[in-house]
Amino acid sequence: MLLFTLKKFIGGMLLPLPFLLVVMAIGIFLLWFSRWQKTGKIILSSAWLILLLIGLQPVADRLLKPIEQSYPTWNGGKKVDYIVVLGGGYTWNPSWAPGSNLINNSLPRLVEGVRQWRDNPGSKMIFTGYAANGNPVSTAEAGARVAQTLGVPAAAIITLDKPRDTEEEAHEVKLAIGNQPFLLVTSAVHMRRAMDFFHAQGLEPIAAPANQLAIDSPLNWWEKAIPSALYLGHSERVWYESLGLAWQWLKGDEASVEPGQ
Repeated sequence: MLLFTLKKFIGGMLLPLPFLLVVMAIGIFLLWFSRWQKTGKIILSSAWLILLLIGLQPVADRLLKPIEQSYPTWNGGKKVDYIVVLGGGYTWNPSWAPGSNLINNSLPRLVEGVRQWRDNPGSKMIFTGYAANGNPVSTAEAGARVAQTLGVPAAAIITLDKPRDTEEEAHEVKLAIGNQPFLLVTSAVHMRRAMDFFHAQGLEPIAAPANQLAIDSPLNWWEKAIPSALYLGHSERVWYESLGLAWQWLKGDEASVEPGQ
C-alpha cells in the first residue's frame, strides 16, 4: 500500500500544473534570494510560457489527438459476451443523482459501456476498481449501481472490486472470464496502455474507446485564443499517458505497474 501511495504521489507531482508551479517557485526563489537572477528569470519565464501554451486549445488538442486515435470508435461487428468497463474517478454520495458520483473519465466510459451492452443482447457488463479513499463502495460497485439506474439488470453485471490499477484489472478479468472475447471500454487516451496490459495477460480484447476529448469541430476564435483549465486538462492527459508509456518501456515489460490510472 505504501508503494502504491508513493507511486500515486510522485505521478501526481509530475503532472503539468504541480510540476510547472514547482519550477516557477524555483525561479522566484532565485530572483528574490540569490545572485542568479538571470537564471531565475529564464526559468520563471519558460515555465510561464509552457503553462500558457498547454492551456490553449490548438496546442493541447494537437498533442492529444494522435494518442486518442490509436483505436477507432467501435460501432459493432463481432458479437461478444462481455463488456469490460475500466474504473476511473468516483465518489459516493447517495443524495446525489447517481451519475454525478462518476467523475472525470468514469461517466463517459459507463455510457459507452451501456451502449455496447445494448448492442450485444445477453452480454454481461464487468466493472472494475477498488474502494478508494475510504469510500463505502468500490469503483466497480459505483459503476454497477449507476448502470442499473440506466436499465442494466443486476443479473447482467459482474463487479471486480480488488484491482487498484490497469495491470491488476487485466489480471482479474483474465481470472473471471478466461480467454472469452470481450469489448474493452476505457478512455480513448488510455486505450493504448490498457490494451498493452490486457495483451500481456494473453487476452485479445476488442477496443471500444470512450471519452474522446480532442476537438475537431469548429470553435469560436476566442475559445482557441484564451487559455482554459479545460484544455490544460487535455494537456495533462497527454503528459500523464506519456509518463505511463515511458514507465512501461523502462520496465521492459508491458505488464509492468503503471504510475496510476
